[in-house]
Amino acid sequence: MRDERLYLQDIIEAINSIESFLANLGEEDFAANNLVQSAVLYKLSIIGEASSRISAELRERYPHVAWKEIIGFRNFAVHAYFAINQPIVWTTATEDTAVLKEQILQILRNEFPDFDLRAETK
Repeated sequence: MRDERLYLQDIIEAINSIESFLANLGEEDFAANNLVQSAVLYKLSIIGEASSRISAELRERYPHVAWKEIIGFRNFAVHAYFAINQPIVWTTATEDTAVLKEQILQILRNEFPDFDLRAETK
């Protein structure tokens, strides 16, 4: 099995990418840009997939993280892609990922204290 630390790192990297994609964009710009929408949705899917690969034991130690919702969002995006609501994607990408980033960084600090987070927070 792949080291859980790497899945957590995948989540941070995906969030960093989303932040980069959305830098200097407002919601109207996002709504008008199919390329950015697709890129953000892809990274949100990666976050959900990586979350689903994290052990139940680790997820249970951090019940304040919305694991079920994150994984559910990924499943919805992949299997019901035709029903994606772009305002929900915007809110998820601009608000929820910021909270998740802090939660995942805290998990990395707690579970893998030797892990260098400086490279992950850029």
